[in-house]
Amino acid sequence: MNNLIADIDIISADEAQACDFKTTADENTGKTRKLYIESYGCAMNFADSEIVASIMKEGGFDTTADFYQADVIFLNTCSIREKAEQTVRKRLTDFQRAKRSKPGMTIGVLGCMAERLKEKLLEEEKIVDIVVGPDAYRDLPNLISNAEDGQKGVNTFLSREETYADISPVRLNSNGVSAFISIMRGCDNMCSFCVVPFTRGRERSRDPYSIVEEAKDLFSKGFKEVTLLGQNVDSYKWSAEENNKARLNKKEEEVTSIVNFANLLEMVALVDPALRVRFSTSHPKDITDDVLYTIKKYDNICNYIHLPAQSGNSRVLEMMNRTYDREWYLERVSKIREILGEECGISSDTITGFCSETEEEHQDTLSLMDIVKFDFSYMFFYSERPGTLAAKKYPDDIPMEVKKRRLSEVIKKQSALSLERNKLDIGKEQIMLVEGASKKSADDFKGRNSANKVVIVPAGDFSKGDYLKVKITDCTPATLFGEVIEINPTH
Repeated sequence: MNNLIADIDIISADEAQACDFKTTADENTGKTRKLYIESYGCAMNFADSEIVASIMKEGGFDTTADFYQADVIFLNTCSIREKAEQTVRKRLTDFQRAKRSKPGMTIGVLGCMAERLKEKLLEEEKIVDIVVGPDAYRDLPNLISNAEDGQKGVNTFLSREETYADISPVRLNSNGVSAFISIMRGCDNMCSFCVVPFTRGRERSRDPYSIVEEAKDLFSKGFKEVTLLGQNVDSYKWSAEENNKARLNKKEEEVTSIVNFANLLEMVALVDPALRVRFSTSHPKDITDDVLYTIKKYDNICNYIHLPAQSGNSRVLEMMNRTYDREWYLERVSKIREILGEECGISSDTITGFCSETEEEHQDTLSLMDIVKFDFSYMFFYSERPGTLAAKKYPDDIPMEVKKRRLSEVIKKQSALSLERNKLDIGKEQIMLVEGASKKSADDFKGRNSANKVVIVPAGDFSKGDYLKVKITDCTPATLFGEVIEINPTH
């Protein structure tokens, strides 16, 4: 455990789900040039890589899984923690050998690390030709053309309007069952520990009708599940007249309608009852009863909410600029249980050892966990990030050994709570969506139930993309095991 904790840093739930990098696969449609993308970080980064691949495909590129064969290499980066940036820098040294054997190769750094460091990246990493932030991907063909003429380039302009709503993403590393749909970009919350508002800019919401069309297109291609993505999906708001979280300069009577997140959830759920709908991430200050009642109304909206607490102590939450306190968080959890029932999956993010956190305040986090009983959580100790409000205002004064010890206590408690929650599922019948063969055994298939828990069942006369009614027979803290009762039951 200590070796594991030594490598852990602060990271959000989406990033934790995607801490392994993903690369492009081989595609040969006859185009003469090859693109290789390596993506790190959060689900938003992986969704962005799909947008980049679409732009480059229109520019005459097929993708490759071998960077030695690439004409263009992109590293789509994460900047939420120092370890992620160190990983990217180390990876650039691997690409240096490929560039020596193919001098005309163009190497670009995209995403949040590019946005944070800008021109400094070109100075520090001589191998890099272009640096492009999350809102400037449309400029990639132009920057590549200039780089091929010997001109290095940087575009890290942060937009107040860009949502890439008109671009149809190229699905990378897809299992053909589940897909991401970005519904908004940026973040306005300014949590003191977080660099995202500085690397992804201000919040803006995407046209809901383009989101629905993307969901329809995915379903027509055989996808059975979509996850609506945003740094804070609950603050999604869109109007045709002025789209900036509906902070309208126009008079109310001049606005035809406003689509909020509850409205959008319903619109996507109505695409087809056989299309599962998930979303991430929710902010405790913004999740509304309307959203909860919408989840309850539609069986195909998954009964699961990721609701990051970060801390169980109100003073620490205030220093984190989370804009809610312990009581507010517990009230929201109580409302979730009241409307959606005890079966609703709830997960969290937890940070231990934030600036000036006392032992008593750490105990408040442990007691919050006992009250809520999270199904699972992403747990990390605090690590200061340059440029954040916390780095400017508060000393990082908790000793590393204390951070690690507190984190170990949180991990131990969550493991026990996860097992306790999973045991409640034994004997129950649930619907799972098959995602493919289990990694551990070809004799088993894996999928997830509505509460976002992994379910393993013996292989049978079914395949990925099928819905199964299963009876849960056993569990571990991380996994449910079941037996198949019915294949593709009526929804």
